[in-house]
Amino acid sequence: MKKSILYILCILISNVAISQQGKNISGKVYDAFTKEAIQGAVIADAKNKITTKENGSFSITTNETKITVTAVGYEPKFISISSENLAVALNPSQNILDQVVVTANKTNEKRSEAPIAITTISKQTIEDAKAQRIDAVLNKVSGVYMVNLGNEQHQMSIRQPMTTRSLFLYMEDGIPIRTTGVYNHNALLEMNLPAAKSIEVVKGPSSALYGGEAIGGAVNIITQSAPAYTGGNVSAQFNNTGYQRADGQIGTTIGKWGVLASGYYAKRKDGPVEHSDFNKTSISLRTDYKANEKLTWTNTLAYIDYYSEMTGALDSLKYFQKNFSSLQTFTFRSVYALRYKSILSQQWSKKSNTSISFLYRDNSIKQNPSYSIASTTNKTLFKGQINDNSFKTNSIIAQHTQKFDWLNGKLIAGASLDFSPQTYYAKFISIKKDTVSNKYVSYTQKTPDSLLSNYTTDIRNTAVYLDYEISPFKGFKAVAAIRYDAFNYDFKNALKSGAPSSVRTFERVTPKLGFTYNYKGIGLYSNYSEGYVPPQITELFNSVLVPYLDPQTFKNYEIGGWVAIGGNKLYADWSIYNLQGTNEIISVKLPDGSSQNQNAGSTEHMGIEYGINYKPNTEWYFRFSGTNAKHKYINNIVKGVNYNGKEINGAPKFIANAEIVYKPEFIKGLLVSAEWQHQDKYFMDDLNKYTYGGYDIANFRVSYKIGKAEVWVNALNALNEYYAVSATSAPGTAVGVNNRTYNMGDPREITLGLSYKFGK
Repeated sequence: MKKSILYILCILISNVAISQQGKNISGKVYDAFTKEAIQGAVIADAKNKITTKENGSFSITTNETKITVTAVGYEPKFISISSENLAVALNPSQNILDQVVVTANKTNEKRSEAPIAITTISKQTIEDAKAQRIDAVLNKVSGVYMVNLGNEQHQMSIRQPMTTRSLFLYMEDGIPIRTTGVYNHNALLEMNLPAAKSIEVVKGPSSALYGGEAIGGAVNIITQSAPAYTGGNVSAQFNNTGYQRADGQIGTTIGKWGVLASGYYAKRKDGPVEHSDFNKTSISLRTDYKANEKLTWTNTLAYIDYYSEMTGALDSLKYFQKNFSSLQTFTFRSVYALRYKSILSQQWSKKSNTSISFLYRDNSIKQNPSYSIASTTNKTLFKGQINDNSFKTNSIIAQHTQKFDWLNGKLIAGASLDFSPQTYYAKFISIKKDTVSNKYVSYTQKTPDSLLSNYTTDIRNTAVYLDYEISPFKGFKAVAAIRYDAFNYDFKNALKSGAPSSVRTFERVTPKLGFTYNYKGIGLYSNYSEGYVPPQITELFNSVLVPYLDPQTFKNYEIGGWVAIGGNKLYADWSIYNLQGTNEIISVKLPDGSSQNQNAGSTEHMGIEYGINYKPNTEWYFRFSGTNAKHKYINNIVKGVNYNGKEINGAPKFIANAEIVYKPEFIKGLLVSAEWQHQDKYFMDDLNKYTYGGYDIANFRVSYKIGKAEVWVNALNALNEYYAVSATSAPGTAVGVNNRTYNMGDPREITLGLSYKFGK
């Protein structure tokens, strides 16, 4: 009997001990939209607190029935323990001030701590828009208007008029996708949108961190890393204007390795405008090796193969007649881009981190451009050209981040070396025009080739930069940054004509200073920043004599703020800026009647940008973004014509975008949205004689998720507004409308799409 009692007592004691020891709970924490593992998420019960490892995994022993999961930039989650292996999906924070941005200072920080005008476009926004092109999401941002020129070709307007000038920087994971000095206004077609985790847009100069061309703004596409669990998606779509597309993505994490492949193939056949077919193949591959919690190795490979027929803009007669026939039958643009980057990052401690990046680019743009066709003395014979602008890059970038206890300081120091040999050739073609159809029907090339240009330029860019931040008291942060760049252009002309072979060197020191203050959801910031644009190769070496050109310089004065009311319900932000350009490169008429590029121009750009986001509940979401701006010439005399005091062409005074999104609770998976895009009137020419009236278009989107499948219908320009995305008149034209040209906006497009997601 005593033995039985003793035995029962031992069992009870052991059960109590096991109960006190608790259950061992393990699992992974990941992003609900991108499926990426979240490192550093905090898992906590009443007594314990741990953080997730580099692959998002955790293991905790607990007696509790619930745990909390939190991470910077995400909504907290309370988990009822239903099993010993948990998969925890965290939703990104709906409070914009808590969102994490990278582009502000090349490290992770909260939006409320960045003293610049910066906006993040999330993965959810990209998915909800079912965006075929990047402009479909960029134009939701206040102060941004990306001009769609068809088939992903584009111009840009960020604190600048709509322009093709080299005033914007396009990056992937904080590294420019093209080398400085070989800017192309269509560069964003070299990106792969399905590979994006998010898109960050910085408005205003960012040269103090990123170098040349970051003047009006910078667009940084953050690529998505591998999912915590095996998964992906496939989709297909087509519309009534000949557009077809197939997307795919698949990724997995096995041990310390993660891999993600993303891509799409798109084409258009027999579109609204004659001779405007195109096709594009875009593939991205990313691998992440997380050796431990401190050492990571990331590799990304991007491949773009693009071809588009080049129809050119419509002249005024065809535009007003709604005649979409084209004079062209053979003009084209062909783009090849291959980018590889490898980033090794070491976290030495909680206060110290070092990264080293290697970059390789191989890029070529071949063209038979419609805009180069010119008349001769023979009415049936015209002249044109075929050209190829190519470059390759080997670059290395090193950066170290160090935090200090004194005034909560942080120092970011970096250096880069970029070597990009560039080649350019253009050969003459003789074009035959049919007098009956009025079309350019064929062309011939002289044998041997008659070369218009044939040169190489070795471009070297060496840079060092420092960014120092202090936060002497809660809510306040001051930032100072400075960068030194040295450019070397080694130009070698293979022809006897044109600019002689020579070497040019440029140096530039670019500062930035700003502060931000945030108190209980109300914030204020101000900054002074400078930007510069070194002369482009085509600006510097396009004449008989090599002109002496300095980098163009821009100074930006800015103040802004934000307010968040009711937690996540209402958020509004604003910024006022004054951007002054000096030493701008313009074509100056010389005493002998010839023209030459000189640093002789200056401009002023002033505006206010504002946005409002309102989410009263989980069903409704309202957004409005607007920009009021004025862009004018201060000193600008081009080829003897005085433009001083005139407004710059292609500069609407008001641009707006608004949207309503409805996700009803009673129909799970349904999304209905309506969007309005407005562009105000603007001058078509720099003498301010001709005006384009602007436009208003409406977009409607409906999607429905059924399990892992989703079907959607997008009606873009649903009211079938007839409009031009840009309209210009030849400089100095006093009479006649034949010099006016219009880039037609898309007519009504009804797109039907179907997608399927697989995996967890």
